[in-house]
Order: sequence, then structure tokens, then C-alpha cells
Amino acid sequence: MSEQQANNQKQAKRYIRSHEPIFWGLFGAGGMLTAFLTPVMVVITGLLIPLGLMDAEHLSYEKLHQFVSSWYGAPIVLVLVALPLWHTLHRIFHSLHDLGIKRGRDWQQVICYGFAFAVSVFVFTLLLQMLSL
Repeated sequence: MSEQQANNQKQAKRYIRSHEPIFWGLFGAGGMLTAFLTPVMVVITGLLIPLGLMDAEHLSYEKLHQFVSSWYGAPIVLVLVALPLWHTLHRIFHSLHDLGIKRGRDWQQVICYGFAFAVSVFVFTLLLQMLSL
């Protein structure tokens, strides 16, 4: 193999950078969080509290507000809201392709991920305001 052919092969093997791993990471984290926490919340709010096995006072507005207004509660709530949202909108984006809606793929991406980003920033700013009160 000549030197020129070796150089051509090196140049042909260029990798295209993609933003997909970031969205797949958020998708995976949101899916895992949703899979673990949704059944727990259904059991607590759908079974334990109505059957009187757990006191409803634990989920009162005052206690939840106190938790969300704390330095450790705000990031937890942000993760609990943002990651499942990213998971859902990533799934919607890829479902549009599965349904055969292929036109405007760039706009679909901007709308889905832009909405997830906007809501995440909105929740972040609300939590920051609650921390400063």
C-alpha cells in the first residue's frame, strides 16, 4: 500500500460529531427515574394514604413547601421534574419518525428538545426563587 493510499484512508475515516449521546443520556436517566418512582408514588397516593396506612399529613402543603425550599430539596425536585420530561419528549420525537412523519425533522427536534429545555429552565428559576424567599 502506498503512502498516498494510507493518507486517503485516514482522511476517509473522519467521525461526525453528534449531539445524540446527550439526549440519549437524558432519555435513559429519565426513563430509569420514571420506572423506579412511578410505582412507588402510585402505591403511596393510591393505596397507602386512602387505606389509612400512611398519614396524609406527610404530604401536606406545608411539609412539601418546606422540603422544596431547602437547599437539598430543590435539586431533587428539579431532577424529578426535568429528567422524566426529557425522557418523554425524546420518546415523542422518535415516535414521530416511527409514525412516518419525516418532514420537518429539524423542527421536530427543536420543538421537542426546546420545550424540554424551556420547562427545565422554568422549573430551575422557580426553585431558585423559592430558595431566596
